[in-house]
Amino acid sequence: MKARWLSVPVAAAMMVGVAGTASADLELAKKSGCLACHAVDKKVVGPAWQDVSAKYKGDAAARDALISKVKAGGKGNWTDVTGGVPMPPYSPRVADADIEKLVDFVLGL
Repeated sequence: MKARWLSVPVAAAMMVGVAGTASADLELAKKSGCLACHAVDKKVVGPAWQDVSAKYKGDAAARDALISKVKAGGKGNWTDVTGGVPMPPYSPRVADADIEKLVDFVLGL
């Protein structure tokens, strides 16, 4: 099947080499509201997840820091990309376990 027949998020994930649970992870991101401001491969309001993954590659503290940032929201880390638009808090609206899955997905890109 060619990528043009897939949904845009799934096709984008496949183009960047995401395998296995990509569809489930992207569905969780959609359900959680993440895709309103993010995409795998391009800036929307917030940074592309590929860029987030690249920025924190090799940073052992990144996972915990990003989980905290998604839970509490914030601004300042991507001001050059977002123009200062803050990321809203996602906890308790999104379960902590789901936030961890989403951060693992982003860091795994």
